[in-house]
Amino acid sequence: MSYETAIASMFGLGHELAHTPSHKFDLAHMRVLLRALDHPERVFPSVLIAGTNGKGSTAATLASILRASGLKTGLYTSPHLVRINERIRINGIEISDDDFARLHGEVDRVAERLVGDGALPWHPSFFEMMTAIAFLHFARERVELAVLEVGMGGRLDATNVVEPLVSVIADISLDHQKFLGNTVGEIAREKAGIIRPGGIVVTLPQQPEANDVIGNTILDLDAVGVSAVQYVPPVSPGSTESRVASTENQSCRSRYPLQVMGKQILVESPLVGRHQLRNVALAIAAAEELGKKGLRGITAGSVERGIRETLWPGRFQVVPAHDRWPEIVLDVAHNPAGAWALRSVLSERYDGRPLIFAFGAMRDKAISEMTEILFPLAVRVIATRPSNPRSATPEEIREAGARTGAEIETITEVRQALERARSAASAGGVVVITGSIYLVGEAMQVLGLRV
Repeated sequence: MSYETAIASMFGLGHELAHTPSHKFDLAHMRVLLRALDHPERVFPSVLIAGTNGKGSTAATLASILRASGLKTGLYTSPHLVRINERIRINGIEISDDDFARLHGEVDRVAERLVGDGALPWHPSFFEMMTAIAFLHFARERVELAVLEVGMGGRLDATNVVEPLVSVIADISLDHQKFLGNTVGEIAREKAGIIRPGGIVVTLPQQPEANDVIGNTILDLDAVGVSAVQYVPPVSPGSTESRVASTENQSCRSRYPLQVMGKQILVESPLVGRHQLRNVALAIAAAEELGKKGLRGITAGSVERGIRETLWPGRFQVVPAHDRWPEIVLDVAHNPAGAWALRSVLSERYDGRPLIFAFGAMRDKAISEMTEILFPLAVRVIATRPSNPRSATPEEIREAGARTGAEIETITEVRQALERARSAASAGGVVVITGSIYLVGEAMQVLGLRV
């Protein structure tokens, strides 16, 4: 099977949640598939990371710390910005097209046989297939540890078949209510499904409903709760936290001293914003717990280096003004919590400068809330539509944002929308490309940016 055929087959299963009925979420079926594949998920130790916002940033930072510690590290994340291969990486290198095609063919043949034998009632979903391919790749390549980002929820997510050395729960807010519940408490119960009896769970204080659920689950399962709060620096008028320009890409970095493993380090993270300080703290605490578990090489120095070398594109990624383009900010803000985080950083960094938004979102997201949070910052909004069947139309976005009073134009094609945003930017203006990860990814392709 060729790589192109494998990709077509995967998207034929339904892209992410586009065609995923609720009955597809069943760990029993995932376990049947993995048993037929000789349990690749048991070959390597893992860390499992759940949350509504920040789980990907936490996973990327932790994986970078482990690489800096000399460990062969797998990283599984979702969704992707540009290519599906981005989801499966070892030591920062994406799975090759040939390996993806070969492993897809192997998993697909096993799945078809299981359906034919009646062992599975239907073919595994897009995400179940992706997860099985990732597990096989990590097992065959003998990674020393895999950092696994939960796709959605936790309790019934395909990744939750592993027995993690450490579970991590990032910030929880409302998202995917159709599948996870209509309150923060209900959603937290799904996320807390990654906690194991007697296991270690790293988290931070957050909304009271989420705190109650996570705390009670830890008690019920006799697990060990580890707070990362000691690694979150205070931000106040007298704070030591500062912003510095990176000599590599001129982007803004968070920089502050911190005591880690009995030594002072200088945290210099490319992930910008107060919310990202929490994600970095979770990664540090998880790395420390893994060191206590006996993983070699994790030191204060490797934590410092790993944070500094973290790569996680599309998360407040700043592209300096160049050629005909003004300064550009790309940020995945796909729900209200993400929108608030983006607004906070924009208000801090670009106060007084005109902002032109290129915005696109999936139809099943809280678009009205996101527009109310973000659009008041903009002198103009270009509503557009990334190439995804779940995308809201520009007209739907304009209608959702009508109450904000923002000047909203509608341009369906992303390339044309970006060109319009560029031309609308006055001297000193900034183009902000945000909303869906699919819009950010498509924009990166148009702009010729590497992932």
